[in-house]
Amino acid sequence: MRALWALCLAGLAAALGSFSADQCSWRGSGLSQELGSVEQLTLRCAEGSLEWLYPTGALRLRLAPRLPPATTADGRDPRHVTACLQPTGTFRGAQLYLERDGELELLLPEAEAAPRPRVRCFSWPPHEQVALFLQATPQRDISRRIAAFRYELRGDWLARPALPAEGVCRPCNDTELLMAICTSDFVVRGTIHSVSNDAELQESVIGVSAVRIHRQKFPLFQSGGRPGRAAGSIRTPLRCGVRPGPGTFLFTGWLHFGEAWLSCAPRYKDFQRIYEGARRRRQNPCEFPVD
Repeated sequence: MRALWALCLAGLAAALGSFSADQCSWRGSGLSQELGSVEQLTLRCAEGSLEWLYPTGALRLRLAPRLPPATTADGRDPRHVTACLQPTGTFRGAQLYLERDGELELLLPEAEAAPRPRVRCFSWPPHEQVALFLQATPQRDISRRIAAFRYELRGDWLARPALPAEGVCRPCNDTELLMAICTSDFVVRGTIHSVSNDAELQESVIGVSAVRIHRQKFPLFQSGGRPGRAAGSIRTPLRCGVRPGPGTFLFTGWLHFGEAWLSCAPRYKDFQRIYEGARRRRQNPCEFPVD
């Protein structure tokens, strides 16, 4: 690996005409790169994508999100930044590495491409510089090779957890629940009609029939289920051991590459009790319709 890193540095030094970008998404072709060059990119957004057609040479992507000063809940700088990558099912022609402290760690071998490749996540403190390094694999015919992925950044400053997060299977406490109804990407009251498990992706998919949609940033829950009700699905790690159960729940959570992921899901009657108690004490962080 150190030999590869030495070759990469040599290529970087020779890349006099490399292109520098400061944007959310990038699309380019290896055919426009000089032989042996390393093209330099900087991505500063919370989410975006990269599409590298006909990979040749290498790309180096610096992840440098703009962090507002002291925007965490306790007024301090963010403790960490987490990036999640979702390669396309047609990821071909390159291998993806994480560059950290002068070392390269393989994140995605070309051979692992699949119709729904597994998401890779990694974290680092804000003061540490990390980058992604895409190394083209030698090919006789690059005409059908495209290396593409989407990325999402998470951190304290966004008030959104990384997925999968540590402790994601732990039930939310009262404070976390009250904050979830104010900040989540979706808040839906409904019932569970099915749970399916995907052992390969290590995910459980919860089928939900919505009684009331309080908030959703995108149409995750749409008509088509029981008459008068919308239906949708919510994902959670398989290790959480979710099972179907009776009763009405309040589902909250986050969007992750266009899919709904579970955060807090108390029984609705328990949520009513918690919310009413907080309202009497004037400790509810936002107003929420309870009936």
